[in-house]
Amino acid sequence: MKLTRLSEKQKIAVSWWMPGSPYCHREAILCDGAVRSGKTLAMGVGFFLWAGSCFKEQQFGLCGKTVGALRRNVLSEVLPVLRGLGFSWSERRSENLLTVRFRGRENHFYLFGGLDERSADLIQGITFAGVLLDEAALMPRSFVEQACARCSVAGSRLWFNCNPAGPGHWLYKAWVLEAERRNCLRLHFTMEDNPGLTPEIRARYEKLYTGVFYKRFVLGQWVQAEGRVYDFFTPDMAGAAPESCDLWYISCDYGTVNPTSMGLWGRHGGKWYRVKEFYFDSRKERRQMTDGEYAQALGKLAGARDIREVIVDPSAASFIEVLRREGWRVRKAQNDVLAGIRLTADALKSGKIVICQNCENCLREMEAYIWDPACRGQDRVRKEFDHAMDDMRYFVSTVLGGSGGGFGVWTAARQGGYETKEFGRVL
Repeated sequence: MKLTRLSEKQKIAVSWWMPGSPYCHREAILCDGAVRSGKTLAMGVGFFLWAGSCFKEQQFGLCGKTVGALRRNVLSEVLPVLRGLGFSWSERRSENLLTVRFRGRENHFYLFGGLDERSADLIQGITFAGVLLDEAALMPRSFVEQACARCSVAGSRLWFNCNPAGPGHWLYKAWVLEAERRNCLRLHFTMEDNPGLTPEIRARYEKLYTGVFYKRFVLGQWVQAEGRVYDFFTPDMAGAAPESCDLWYISCDYGTVNPTSMGLWGRHGGKWYRVKEFYFDSRKERRQMTDGEYAQALGKLAGARDIREVIVDPSAASFIEVLRREGWRVRKAQNDVLAGIRLTADALKSGKIVICQNCENCLREMEAYIWDPACRGQDRVRKEFDHAMDDMRYFVSTVLGGSGGGFGVWTAARQGGYETKEFGRVL
């Protein structure tokens, strides 16, 4: 992993707690801003350095949206750096427990996933000397507040890290706007604060995102979602169906009263094409179709093609059962709406997926799919003209998924009268 120097904000995130720092009296730190801005790595290293330097035989919380995401996004980046600083550790995965040793001191770090409101129950009863909440804006308020309430050891501190959401988000209102009142150090990061990013990589990210995602993930702004969801998409982006494909999927958004939409996806030359569709609106047709009739329509859409899997709306239990009985390989779709929209926007803009010109209903909905202006303070799409949009999102989220990864940036130097020294040496 390439080593570069830390930016000024990263130095602060690593060392704000040290005696002599102008921020050492703060009880919390919140780093927000653009993706790939170096905040996660700097905060993770700083958190372990603080815990290992100030405590022994204490318990700490490490929280992500899921434990898997926490391991991937934080620990995989931070632990190699800690080894170079003289840390060692052992892990009991069955207990999600990481025991970390530094300079003869040993502390225990419990890993938690703040996925939904039920997650708060997992963290009750434990006592922490500190907690790190990675991507705190993606966690329910009940979980975050329960994690903070567990920090009752003298000298305990709170560490928050997140990308922006909307201006009505509870974390923005309660912590970003109230940082001074809460004695919290707020550091706002941009991609310029990550010296590990080349100008070419920065330009790539600027091209990748659009609309509200550009403002949040590139500019690092807490802004309201408004207007068309896929505002960059124009009719000339529709393509022609390829003559042949080497892999096939079908995605399905199921409705009884609402329309049912199915898309046939084929891979050609590394791209995925929505080559055909089935769309049935029971209100318009003034009749409803049975699960069996929808299964027949799916078979007609597939034709003689070997369909790898049918990706189906996870709430369509009866339809899923019919498909399985008829021998289809069925997978319930990933249904995180906002994450799915972001992934779909990325895939459309980068050309990873192409909507073919004969998919008229999908192209029609692209123009009408909008953020709901009535949901001020929350990111929600208007629940109309969203059926082909949902089946497209199911395909992207479930089959293509997302890829993580990060950029390494480390070392630090003397600043403002206190010293962090260089990574690779003991602080």
